[in-house]
Amino acid sequence: MKISGFFCSLVFAAAASAQPKPLHPLPTKEQLAWHEKEFYLFVHFGPNTFTNKEWGDGKENPSVFNPTALDCEQWARIAKQAGAKGIILTAKHHDGFCLWPSKFSTHTVRESKWMDGKGDVVKALAAACKKMGIEMGVYISPWDRNHPAYGTPAYNDVYISTMKELLTGYGKFFELWWDGANGEGPNGKKQVYDFHRFQDSALKWQPQLVIFSDIGPHIRWCGNEKGFIGNTNWNLLDTAGFKRGNGAPPTDTLNQGNVNGKNWIPAEADVSIRPGWFYHSEEDSKVKSPETLFNLYLHSVGNGGNLLLNVPPDRTGRIHANDSAALMGFRKLREQAFAKDLLFRQTGPAAGKANNISNLRDNDAAAYWYADETNPRLEFQLPSKQKINTVVLEEMIASGQRVKSFIIELEGPRGYQTVYRGTTIGRKKIAVFNALETASIRITIVEVKAPPVLRKISAYLIN
Repeated sequence: MKISGFFCSLVFAAAASAQPKPLHPLPTKEQLAWHEKEFYLFVHFGPNTFTNKEWGDGKENPSVFNPTALDCEQWARIAKQAGAKGIILTAKHHDGFCLWPSKFSTHTVRESKWMDGKGDVVKALAAACKKMGIEMGVYISPWDRNHPAYGTPAYNDVYISTMKELLTGYGKFFELWWDGANGEGPNGKKQVYDFHRFQDSALKWQPQLVIFSDIGPHIRWCGNEKGFIGNTNWNLLDTAGFKRGNGAPPTDTLNQGNVNGKNWIPAEADVSIRPGWFYHSEEDSKVKSPETLFNLYLHSVGNGGNLLLNVPPDRTGRIHANDSAALMGFRKLREQAFAKDLLFRQTGPAAGKANNISNLRDNDAAAYWYADETNPRLEFQLPSKQKINTVVLEEMIASGQRVKSFIIELEGPRGYQTVYRGTTIGRKKIAVFNALETASIRITIVEVKAPPVLRKISAYLIN
């Protein structure tokens, strides 16, 4: 392994006293922890599961909710086996039905036939996630098509009260998910949501939460429900003048962020493993394949965001075998793809007095490589020729997002060939290109906002 002579002025974190100057805005520790999760499951479950709808109208009889064999441990076990770091549950969807016996609604599991009205899905899933060692989040729809107070100032108090029940009664959650939908309630009125109070209240009860919505404050929607985040993806967003729902930023902005955005609000890609968000038996043969899921991973996590994959339980209250099989195949593809890092702990000479380029070739998440130049070039020499079609780069985003463009070159029979031209890196960039046999990889940082700080570079041959 070597660094070209161009690197005589490089500064390395472990070998020199110089430290990278932070480039604001910066992620909070809670956002950094969220970035590390990468992939977790969404679970849409409720009356719609039993009425074969996507959006309930709030008029459904709560007795329709009656899973015959609810098994939240199965959900959590499948999530764990799939490599998902958590589950976000639709505790209340737009129909207003609460999957816990809320004191502030008469449209809940308490009014259902399930367990004679004594059940609590939120409690069961919280216990299952704890047992399996994964985290849990909650989706609480502000829109409520059932509650009589919806469309009046009193409903904001009702919503805060329902949040308090969840956020103070079921343990810690890692994410709170706010949908942007704002339709009419049972009285034909729309609600003016008091999101400032909602946010202040939620963070008072659980300060470690990251909150998702069109404009954050901590995580943003990626602008589509297809699972694709932009190849250019800034973790930064300007929110001034925008609001959730109809007043959200343009979808292109949500998908790519703002290069000079004033707030650290990274993108989350939400997509369903099936055509719909809730379970429909006619979609049992339409579950996304492991290959399709892996492609979504490359275009979400591989573009610096997180993947929130919806897996809806069926009417028994269990995840269908087809969905489970797809998830296991998805995990297998990820493991196979990234099993052999061709750069891991390769050794060799380095030009210049600092040679901690090794910080980029190990699994120490706290180590980093810092260049005090704006367009450095790294050259990696392999011990023998290897076929390569993927390079993964990671910035040390705790110091800010810096890289605006880069190129990857591989040495072939006719010298170095450019195989990939990229823009942002961020938390992770999975750069995939046509395979080439090479013994030398060259990466040039072309344009930056500040001198780059990289955490890791790895190379693979993905079949």
